[in-house]
Amino acid sequence: MPNPPHTPPLPKAAALQYDKDKSAAPRLTAKGRGLVAEKIITMAESEGIPLYKDPDLIEILDKTELDTEIPLEVYAVVAEIFAYVYKVNQAKKTPTATGPQSGPQ
Repeated sequence: MPNPPHTPPLPKAAALQYDKDKSAAPRLTAKGRGLVAEKIITMAESEGIPLYKDPDLIEILDKTELDTEIPLEVYAVVAEIFAYVYKVNQAKKTPTATGPQSGPQ
């Protein structure tokens, strides 16, 4: 009997938000699989939000309740992600030699 065709796993995605004035830790604000994951990714890309892939982290976040603080065991990884996002955002703000300059002209 032949093996059934291999079905690729559904994509997974999650969104985190951190507001130090409202919460002690980042919160899980969205998560999904398949079409929902694709929508989360598309929305992030259209808003210029950097994407970060971590298969182990997404498995933990997939088991986390929405609108709750992230689990303690992922604090270090999420801190690295936020540092990455900060670095990407700062790079976008830094003018290049050929790009527009900020400040008085």
